Amino acid sequence: MGAIQGVTYGIILWKNQNINKTANRFLAIILWFFAYRLFVEVLKLFDIGNYDTWYHILLEYNWIYGALIYFFVQAYVIPNFKLSIKLDWIHFLPVTIEFLWSNFIKSQNFYWDGTKESLSSLGYWGYVVWMHWPTQYIISALLIIIYTHKSEKLLANNSSNSYEVLTKNTIWIRSLLKLMKIYSSVVIAVVLTDFLFFDYAFNANYHYPIFIGMALITYWLGLIGFNKKDNQVLKLKSVLDPKEKAQLHTIATNLKQLMTEKQLYKNPDLTLTTLSEALGVKSYVTTKCLNLIFELKFNDFVNTYRIEELKILLKNPKNDNYTLLSLAFEAGFNSKASFNRAVKKLTGKSPSHLKSHI
Repeated sequence: MGAIQGVTYGIILWKNQNINKTANRFLAIILWFFAYRLFVEVLKLFDIGNYDTWYHILLEYNWIYGALIYFFVQAYVIPNFKLSIKLDWIHFLPVTIEFLWSNFIKSQNFYWDGTKESLSSLGYWGYVVWMHWPTQYIISALLIIIYTHKSEKLLANNSSNSYEVLTKNTIWIRSLLKLMKIYSSVVIAVVLTDFLFFDYAFNANYHYPIFIGMALITYWLGLIGFNKKDNQVLKLKSVLDPKEKAQLHTIATNLKQLMTEKQLYKNPDLTLTTLSEALGVKSYVTTKCLNLIFELKFNDFVNTYRIEELKILLKNPKNDNYTLLSLAFEAGFNSKASFNRAVKKLTGKSPSHLKSHI
């Protein structure tokens, strides 16, 4: 079920065309590799489909997960990110080593007759290290821990003069990285304990929980990846010269003065054009000031003042007999729908909650 989930959501994310197209495709590849690993384990644990034959075809690409997670985060927080084999080849080195090593070890089955002497020294010890030691699991888990740490540093230090990372929109990515780090640490602790104190029996008592945990992560990753596929993480900044910046700050000062002294926000028919005329500037200049100085759109800027005015009205005992909606109209809102929408968006609470907490 976990494997099917991974394949299904992987296809959906791969086909999705939006601002996170590259990141979603890396997430799809992660899901497909997880699904593949779970599929291999089903064949192996339950001896389905003549696993002995498939054993020589299927390979465990465990050492690619960490790099894929890192590429996924890079694609999310670096504008126009593109994978460069010339620059990023080093990240594929671990899985290349795993591929060659695994093939070499599996080729020993053609020489082994049940005795140690039938294998070369390299073949014998390579087989021991690969099949009887927890090498695959520990290196895979360590790589995930290393790459999640690199990804966390990237999220923390990736803003620049031209763009910034919207922290609130990366919370789910941080949660994913934390989950992967915890899961990998648990895997290392389990397999090392088994290897050091139980002669690496690694029976179903250890095997099932690890891969059931991996299946649950695949479920969660597919669902949250689907829900966040259109999530905007980057905010581009406009680079202003000092003269333009000073001009916009002057307009911002005049704008706040108009709103507080003349209370233009109380006009339910206030528009960007009428506000710009009161300021004596073009509409596009007002919009630029709102976006770059206040970091708000016109409606949100005006509604912020209206909500603050409403709070003042609610605190006045003389208004106890008035309904919340009538006071909202007095504050400048022109409809119940726009009032409800503005309060929910700007405060995160319902209008009734606003009244009850004054």
